[in-house]
Amino acid sequence: MFDSPSIIVGLEVGTSKVCAVVGDVSKEEGTLNIIGLGQAPSRGVKKGEITDPEAAEECIRKAIAEAEQMADVEIRNLYLGVTGGHLRGFNNRGVHPIVSADREITEEDVKDVIKNAKAINLPAQNHVICAIRQHFTVEGQDGITNPVGMLGSRVEVDVHVLHGNLNRLQNAIRTVKGLQLEVDDIVFNGLASALAILNSDQKELGSLVIDLGAGTTEFAVYSNGIIKHTGVLAVGGNHVSNDLAYGLKLRMSRAEKVKLEHGSALVDEEAKGQTVTFDELGSASRVLNLEHLQTIMYARLEEIFQLIYQDLEQADVLKYLRAGAFLCGGGARIPKIAQLAERVFQMPVSLGKTNSISGLRSALDQPEFATAIGLVKYGTFQMRRKSFKARPRFQDIFDNIFKRS
Repeated sequence: MFDSPSIIVGLEVGTSKVCAVVGDVSKEEGTLNIIGLGQAPSRGVKKGEITDPEAAEECIRKAIAEAEQMADVEIRNLYLGVTGGHLRGFNNRGVHPIVSADREITEEDVKDVIKNAKAINLPAQNHVICAIRQHFTVEGQDGITNPVGMLGSRVEVDVHVLHGNLNRLQNAIRTVKGLQLEVDDIVFNGLASALAILNSDQKELGSLVIDLGAGTTEFAVYSNGIIKHTGVLAVGGNHVSNDLAYGLKLRMSRAEKVKLEHGSALVDEEAKGQTVTFDELGSASRVLNLEHLQTIMYARLEEIFQLIYQDLEQADVLKYLRAGAFLCGGGARIPKIAQLAERVFQMPVSLGKTNSISGLRSALDQPEFATAIGLVKYGTFQMRRKSFKARPRFQDIFDNIFKRS
């Protein structure tokens, strides 16, 4: 094994699986190449949050070891994805007066106005995960990406702030650190997925990314190249399985298997009048009505999309989505899920594909790995930002790491 400063690792501790992805950044071209992937069934995690640190730690250890072996590296630090129903995102504005005699905006003024935008009143137990710079405004002129050198009496900045319960965030961080691994940063899973999937044009036109996980569903909206809105529902694929177990009177493991083998987000015409027969342990064969099975799935999945739609409608961001919506996560594999989403959102919906990345096709082509790949991509921007610290006049290119693909 070898250790290299060009190695970046992303870790997603999900409800159904733990996934570690290893990326290598080329020193010459700066391109990202995925060279390792490790995964393990998840235990001790519920709705995207750790409930049993000891069980979760063992799953993380297995995923990390597998990724190390495939990439032939020693993993010492990583970027950790976080989620949960306690996370919240909102937009905020900071204002800073320009007091210099010539009214020229400096780097210090920019730092001060961003600091003011971050100075928000949150519950005492909450922690700001990130404050993502959007656009500056100077003398009524908005849409400015870098105001340094401009003249004005004051400078304003809009930021998107993500925050959550500190103790609940620390549970994940402490579990990872228990394996003698350092957490370089924590990143909201929804942002990581969007970073992996969307290209510059899609961010500019306006796009919605929905990550359908087992325990949670995250979503993020981009428009004009910047984050407009984020959200998370503590509902996911496991809830579909629960509904099937209750509605069809099945064991949870059998409900999950039936969902994967015969499920659909919409009721197939061919399913009407059809049945599925299988053997149950210790009992006679069971016969299920296929239309009933798919109807149960449809009801839950439609509810998830409706909740997201209502949230976007309330945030007044539906009008920005000119490029449509993109699905990822394990739930994106459900047959006809895109067609159902198109009905609800009334826009084109497609399966998200990772972009601007090369390497293992086994990882890049799978929707359930989008978050972990996005975490690695986040790390590449952080690496570039650090390398440009000595060149502050260009630093604005990297301050909003989510703007470019």
